[in-house]
Amino acid sequence: MTITLAEEITLLSLDDESGSVRQRQSVGWAVAGAILLELVLAERVLVSGKYLELVDTSPTGEELLDGRIGLMETWMRGRSKRRVTDWLTKDQARAIGAAVERLSGRGVVVEERRKALGVFPVRRYPEADGSVERALRERLASAVLKGAEPDERTASLIAVIHAAALHGLAFPGRPRKEIVARTAEIADGQWAAESIRGAIRDMRLAMAAITVATAAGAAASG
Repeated sequence: MTITLAEEITLLSLDDESGSVRQRQSVGWAVAGAILLELVLAERVLVSGKYLELVDTSPTGEELLDGRIGLMETWMRGRSKRRVTDWLTKDQARAIGAAVERLSGRGVVVEERRKALGVFPVRRYPEADGSVERALRERLASAVLKGAEPDERTASLIAVIHAAALHGLAFPGRPRKEIVARTAEIADGQWAAESIRGAIRDMRLAMAAITVATAAGAAASG
C-alpha cells in the first residue's frame, strides 16, 4: 500500500498500544511539512527560499493533498507568494488529524472513542494493519542503518524526520549520534525538501524557545 509522506510520519508517531500520538508538537510540524513537500513533488506548489507559490490547483487524485490545495488557495487570498513558515504555523495543528483520518479511511488504523475519567472524550488510533508500518520501518532502516541509496520519496521522508528531530520515533533504541549523522547526510541531498526542512527546523526551535521562556517565567513568579 502506498501512503503519503504525512501519513508515514503519523504512523511512526502512533503508540502501538494506546494509539495516541507521541511528540505531538514536533510531529505536527513534520506532518504539515510533509504535506507541503508532497505538493511540491506533485508540482502543485513551488517553494523558493522562505516563500511558497500555489502554481496549480488541479486535483492530484490524493484526498489528503487535494484538501490542502483548497485550503491553501483560500489562505493565499489572491497573493502570488506567502511565507512557508506562515503556512506551516496555520496547518500544523490540524495536519495530524487529517493524516490520521486518511489512515483510518485506508484501514491502516481504527478509531476508538472513549471518555477519560468518564467525562472527557478521547480518540485513539491503534493499528489495524501492521504490515504498512513494518514495510515503512524496513525501508527507513535500509537507507539509514544499512547505507542503501534511498529513492526520492524515502529520502524526502528522512529529510523531514531529520528537520523535526523525530529520530527516536523513526529509529527507537538506536544511538542518536549515529542516526543523526546519516539522516543529515541524506537530508543534505534533498533540494525539494531544503526550504521546507529549514522552515520546520526554525519553527521547532522557535517553539522550544517559547516553551523555555514560559517555564522560566512561571518558575520566577512561583
